[in-house]
Order: sequence, then C-alpha cells, then structure tokens
Amino acid sequence: MHAAHKSPDLSTSAHDRVYRGLRSRIMHGEIPPGQALTIRGIGAEYNVSMTPARETVRRLVAEGALTLSASGRVSTPELTNDRIEELAALRALIEVELSTRALPRAHIALIDRLQVINNEVIDAGIQRDAQRYIRANLEFHRTLYLRAQAPAMLAMAETVWLQLGPTMGALYSQTRRSDPPQYHRLILAALKAGDEPGLRLAVRTDVTQGLHHLTT
Repeated sequence: MHAAHKSPDLSTSAHDRVYRGLRSRIMHGEIPPGQALTIRGIGAEYNVSMTPARETVRRLVAEGALTLSASGRVSTPELTNDRIEELAALRALIEVELSTRALPRAHIALIDRLQVINNEVIDAGIQRDAQRYIRANLEFHRTLYLRAQAPAMLAMAETVWLQLGPTMGALYSQTRRSDPPQYHRLILAALKAGDEPGLRLAVRTDVTQGLHHLTT
C-alpha cells in the first residue's frame, strides 16, 4: 500500500526541487538572456529523470521565465525595450501597492532587518557581484512586501522579477557602476516616518530607475 504512494511523492518532490532551483537561478540573473536549455541538460544538472525536468520547463514557460520557440527551442527570454518598459510599469503598479499595504505593519524590527539586507546590497555592489546584488536586492523588496499580507499580489511581483532576471543579470554584470541604491535609503526613511506618499515615490523610483538603463 505504501509503495503505491511512494513514486508520485518522489516525482513531485523531484519536480519541486528542480523547479525551485531553476526558478531561483533565472530570477537572480544567474542564466544570461537567450541561453538555450534542454530537458536532458536540466535532468543531468539536477540528477532527475526527464519527467520532472519536462514538467519544470512547462511550468517556467507558463510563467514567462522561459520561452519556447516554434521549433521547440527552450531559452531564457531576450527582452525588447518595449517589453522592459512594460515590466517596469508593472513593477511600479504592483510594488507601490504592496509597500502601501505593508506600511501599517512596518514595525521597528522589520526596518532593522531591511537595513541589514540593504548593507548586503551595498556590499555586493562594491564587490561588483551581480548575482549577489540581485539576490539581496530582491530579498530587500520581498521582506518588505511580505508584511503586506497580499500573497496573490506578491506572486505577481515575483513573476515579473522572474521575467526580468536574465536581463538584470546581464545589465549588472556589464555595468561599471557600484553606487549604493539610494532609493532604498528613502524607502527606509519613509517607513520610519510612516510617510505613505514618500514611500510610494521611493518604491516607484527604485523599481523603475534601474530598468531605464536597460533601454538606453
């Protein structure tokens, strides 16, 4: 009886492990834009059979994290300027709303935690470590937005981050700038002051200004 239930559970956990692992790598810019991926290659990398690798690809294509061409080629997306502008506008809409909802629940412990994460963002920028920078930057935003208690909205924000990941990774790898993200300081100041208009402006500027470099 137990054996009958074992295989699907193992398959589900294998799929989940591959999906989470590959999704994280794409979101954090560890795979460049236009990089071809194969189901066989994913299976070998994560030491799983073709089925969980195929299911992972299907799921990530549905989320826009991977693109599937007419010939069946699977790759990370190469975004046009129009697409980047659209995703930047989506970030502004969703993340400003998330920050607004988080503000009444932004206790001092949360602000302290955000400060610690932001120090990691600054250090990664100084070290020119693009993947660490993106990872810490998204952790800063996710930590704030979790306080909004709006899981559907946060899931939408993460889907946008996922689609932008490879392009952001390419941008930060090429840039010579290591300026600290000044708008994070404004976000923290607005949270401390309970300043909703200030917070909305700081978040909107933070999530769009970096993307404008991609389209210039």
